[in-house]
Amino acid sequence: MNDSAHIQLWDKCRQIIRDNIPAEQYDAWFRDIESYQFESNKLTLQVPSLFFIDQLEERYGKILVPALRRVYGPDVMLYFRCNTVKERPDTATVQKSTKPSGVILDQQHSQPANPFSAKPESDIDSQLNPRYTFDNYCEGESNKIARAIAMSIADNPKNLTFNPLFIFGPTGVGKTHLIQAIGVRMKENNPRLRVLYVTSRLFESQYTAAVASGKTNSFFHFYQSIDTLIVDDVQDLHGKTSTQNTFFHIFNHLHQNNKQIIMSSDCAPSEMDGIETRLLSRFKWGMAAELLAPDLELRRNVLKLKSEQNGLDIPEDVIEYIAATVTSSIRDLEGIIVSLIAHATVMNRDVDIDLARNVIERAVKVNKRTINFEIITEEVCSHYGIDTGLLFTKTRKREVSDARQVVMYLAKKIAKMPLVAIGHKLDRTHATVNYACNSIEDRLQIDKQLQADITKIQEAILSNPR
Repeated sequence: MNDSAHIQLWDKCRQIIRDNIPAEQYDAWFRDIESYQFESNKLTLQVPSLFFIDQLEERYGKILVPALRRVYGPDVMLYFRCNTVKERPDTATVQKSTKPSGVILDQQHSQPANPFSAKPESDIDSQLNPRYTFDNYCEGESNKIARAIAMSIADNPKNLTFNPLFIFGPTGVGKTHLIQAIGVRMKENNPRLRVLYVTSRLFESQYTAAVASGKTNSFFHFYQSIDTLIVDDVQDLHGKTSTQNTFFHIFNHLHQNNKQIIMSSDCAPSEMDGIETRLLSRFKWGMAAELLAPDLELRRNVLKLKSEQNGLDIPEDVIEYIAATVTSSIRDLEGIIVSLIAHATVMNRDVDIDLARNVIERAVKVNKRTINFEIITEEVCSHYGIDTGLLFTKTRKREVSDARQVVMYLAKKIAKMPLVAIGHKLDRTHATVNYACNSIEDRLQIDKQLQADITKIQEAILSNPR
């Protein structure tokens, strides 16, 4: 189909959508989408970011799908194309929509997936999320060892030194991403490899369905044919004696036949309750690697990567503020990016500290503390190693003067104190405080050491409980 023809079809489709949703929603989510290609009933739409794909499918599927079928026909298949790095077409990725064609939008009554109906010699749906790759899994001190082991397994599946691999850590630190990245890399290197990702809850549902339908043997044969089995959230097998017994026999078969087993849990095997001892002993056969809460540098890197992937321009000071404030979970950081995109897009405003603060207050449970002048003074002096009393003297020594200016700047920025009130605390004039704040802001543009100092002080102020 020539260029103008498929563009005209998409224009017709957009007109239908425009007539059925509010103008502000159309402008936010559909105005910038373009038709990239339409061939053999396959429509590829160019979208600004991966975030748009999720929003279009989750929020607008019920208007998008009928519009597509009306214009392109009932058999249309939808694909999304976007640049993973803004303004870089060479980083474009294409993803098939989960909606058209022939997929029921309301899936609340659907049955659990039943993959064990596949024949051992046939290919299977690995159930892997293609977005979970090593390329977009940021490395830090908190996950360095686990990531290195995971990559070693992914690049050399026949090396069974770390079999089974047991990844554990608190919610939101990247366990699911890491274990799926192993499977994605394996499939990239060897598409014929039978890799399966499954949550323990889905495993249990499949087993229950197999028992009810008299297909237990088929269930066992299917799982025993897997080359790499990836089981997420194995702690959810707690108290499920029959399912644990089944998993025990499948585990034994795979391990004895040199098949890789990868598992994740919110706690170490030694801390798991409600799991049979013989199964726990097998969890300990290989390697257990812990994922810790992300450190500051990792949080920064995650924010920068996710903002680039979603085409969002986040100023450095906002990155630093979020990284210092949201400390416990990578998942929380990703959620903040999603919320910032939504607010910036719908409200048509730039991302700044105030927007980030509002989003964080609504999206993430943050341990709030009353931040006052005294707390800021204490943290600044502690960081620079000077006596607090020196700030209130007339001394103009460089180290004291710099610390005093930082106190003024942070009292205005974080504690939201009026300039007059700050001046009163330090026995300085309103003009002196204003000059100090402007001076710090100017230096932050070029002084990397000052940037690092203020980031560390802010993290101490915002994160440490009182």
